[in-house]
Amino acid sequence: MIGAVVFVIAFLIFLGMTLNFGVFPPGDTLYKLLNVPETSYHVLGYPATMFVKAAFNGVVYGFIVWLVFSLAMTIRRKRKEKRKAEQVESKVDEEIKKSEPEFTR
Repeated sequence: MIGAVVFVIAFLIFLGMTLNFGVFPPGDTLYKLLNVPETSYHVLGYPATMFVKAAFNGVVYGFIVWLVFSLAMTIRRKRKEKRKAEQVESKVDEEIKKSEPEFTR
């Protein structure tokens, strides 16, 4: 669930960056690959084609940020589980040492 929030935040950030800075890869390249004619129609003061390019950028970079976030969380979770397992093993080892008779040590 938090991954979706990360995607939406990244999408909005890159959407805004593209609208403010203009040409920002790969949105422009993807738009040209589709061979869609550019239009002079304005939406909220921006050309409609700029919104399409910004949406492409938002999706592409949002996916990349989401993927990196998901991988980082998976690695973090595995390390945490490993650390917890090591703590359990050390506690078990301590209990075994305590329960052994003196002459076996």
